[in-house]
Amino acid sequence: MAHREDRREDLGEAFQLEEEDAPLLDEAQPEDSSKRPRTPLPKLQIGILTLIQFVSPVSAQSIYPYINQLIRELDITHGDETKVGYYAGLIESLFFVTQACTTLSWSRLSDHIGRKPVILIGLSGLSISMLSFGLSRTFITLVLSRCICGVLNGSSGVMKGMMGELLDATNMAQGFALLPIYRCVGVTVGPFIGGLLARPADSWPHMFSGRFWHEYPYFLPCFAVSALVALIAVAMALFLKETLPRRKTKRSSSESPEDAQADFPSDAPPPMRTLLIPSILIPIANNGLLAVVETGYNALVPLFYSTPLSNGGLGFSPAAIGILLGCFGILNGIAQILFFAPIVHRLGPTPTFKLSVAFFFPIFALFPIMSWYVAKSGVDSVVWGCLVLQLLLQTVKDMAYGTVTMHITSAAPSKRSLGSVIGISQTVSSVARGLGPAMATSSFAASKQYNLLGGNLVYAIMVALTFCVLYLGSWLPDELPKRRN
Repeated sequence: MAHREDRREDLGEAFQLEEEDAPLLDEAQPEDSSKRPRTPLPKLQIGILTLIQFVSPVSAQSIYPYINQLIRELDITHGDETKVGYYAGLIESLFFVTQACTTLSWSRLSDHIGRKPVILIGLSGLSISMLSFGLSRTFITLVLSRCICGVLNGSSGVMKGMMGELLDATNMAQGFALLPIYRCVGVTVGPFIGGLLARPADSWPHMFSGRFWHEYPYFLPCFAVSALVALIAVAMALFLKETLPRRKTKRSSSESPEDAQADFPSDAPPPMRTLLIPSILIPIANNGLLAVVETGYNALVPLFYSTPLSNGGLGFSPAAIGILLGCFGILNGIAQILFFAPIVHRLGPTPTFKLSVAFFFPIFALFPIMSWYVAKSGVDSVVWGCLVLQLLLQTVKDMAYGTVTMHITSAAPSKRSLGSVIGISQTVSSVARGLGPAMATSSFAASKQYNLLGGNLVYAIMVALTFCVLYLGSWLPDELPKRRN
């Protein structure tokens, strides 16, 4: 009897090893996932995990309402308003540039030691860097703070890998629909924190009248973000379960199942050269070029809002920028909740991606229209109508990220390679995100400074890049490969 039980245990272990070595996706599987019963979402784990998708834009977007004003107060531009964009774009880009140098290493490390430790390291680095940013009063310390954040932050890419391990072909659209929702909530909260808590001594002089708040007027929003990141890190440390596949080791009768699963598998992830194939590189390239356009747009919005009327901007205050971007985040979050998954199920990931990218064209066209109108009539109901229209169009544009992420996670050939695939994608995306803000804000500054194309050359550049994204999107497969059960 004991021999039979041992034999059954050995067969179970062999099946487990075969299952973990099997390809993550099986392109030859003929069964249509739409006809299979939808696998229930692991709601608790997905909910905890997607908090990263919430907190990352909070930390990034929270500095946008006041970063241009901070640059002016540091007086590194020597009163030249047209140079603000150069320095603001550099600070906004540094996080992504430094992240690009380490994100692949973090993702590869997560294939060895697990996803959860890498995520916790990233969140810790983000919390520390935000505190440092709030205490910085020189351009060099601002730069160092953003670099620290980028070097230590490997959590975003690893999070997407964990999502891929938790989902299958039947519930992938439903699961990845949550990513833009959480991102939109973060986009909402971030500007509110940055805009409303900046310079608290001016807004609430009775509560923040001390010398510290006058010397460090932007510490409060940074502290609020840092505390929020730390709270989420604690929640993940307590409740997030590791998803990296583990091999079961043969155990003695006195060893518990929990002890038997304590060791990570000894087999290494596949060599990087085996992942450099078109089916993986095409969606990664789409994500990278999309990131250039997206981050460029995100950097242009607050810069355009804060630029004085005389230079073709709207002249909004940091508080007004924060409220406007925050209200958009609420609207965008509602739109993603209601429409993302139904549209993807109806049209498919690739058509949805192309449709979303196409909405960049009218979005960029509205910038010079508003600039031209403001020069003649100032900010009135027409300008506000254009702003509302631009934000409404952005709700469709933001669906591109969810769909291209579905393509990337589906391209991984095996479970053991998923972290590496995500790492490559995150590296490319980080480089792109580093280029996007610097390119867009510098082009904006040069367009205004030298009156290039009537001060609107930057928008022509962004439109040209959008055409490139659409062309590259035509190389994406029409359908996602099916995941093997």
